Amino acid sequence: MSEVTALRRGDDIAQILDMLVRADGSYSHSYLAQASQDARSRDGLGLPDLADAAYYLCLLHGRHPGVIDHAATRSVDNAARRWLIEAADAFARERAYLTQVTVAAGPAPSTAGQSSCETIVSQQRHALDMLAQSDRRGCAMGAAIALVLDWRAVRKLLDIAALRAGIEPVPCSLPDHRATLDVARAIGGDPAVDRAIQFGMRQLLAQHRGLWDVLEARAAIRRQQPA
Repeated sequence: MSEVTALRRGDDIAQILDMLVRADGSYSHSYLAQASQDARSRDGLGLPDLADAAYYLCLLHGRHPGVIDHAATRSVDNAARRWLIEAADAFARERAYLTQVTVAAGPAPSTAGQSSCETIVSQQRHALDMLAQSDRRGCAMGAAIALVLDWRAVRKLLDIAALRAGIEPVPCSLPDHRATLDVARAIGGDPAVDRAIQFGMRQLLAQHRGLWDVLEARAAIRRQQPA
């Protein structure tokens, strides 16, 4: 059992998920902190690094159907139906924006170990597909909820990449934080379902953190390469 869950055992599932995304989500990863730094900073990310991030994000989330689409076919909870429809429609627009940013930012920079990195992210994509198609009630919804909650951090990076590439960021229409946690509360309450929702969320957040680890390592390798 994680420290977050242990500390908040008496809370409902929505409160636990909120704690999880704050503790283990993308905002807490050092790579996102680098992206937010000024491009002129030695430790900041330049356009090649951001192009790298957009390219690999496209590998992970750029295809349809995605995590939310799969979850919509697995969920039997009427309380989640409207949220899933809105989230799937909104993420289709996010997918189009991701593609636009990837094209504008240019190709991923040449980096040692390119093929192995693509294999890793392809495996992550497969893992997410399996997670979002799980028959365990609550698991797919946990992954979908995690994606919507964590995407705000991902979106911050994409918007930085868009501005550096010379295009105007578009508004994000994904369900907001409160509405998403309300859905988790509506479908939760059963201990087995709550555990499955948490599992789905943890697994998706772990895949995102794994992606940032890969991108951070690639950026470090490029800094060591001869100019």
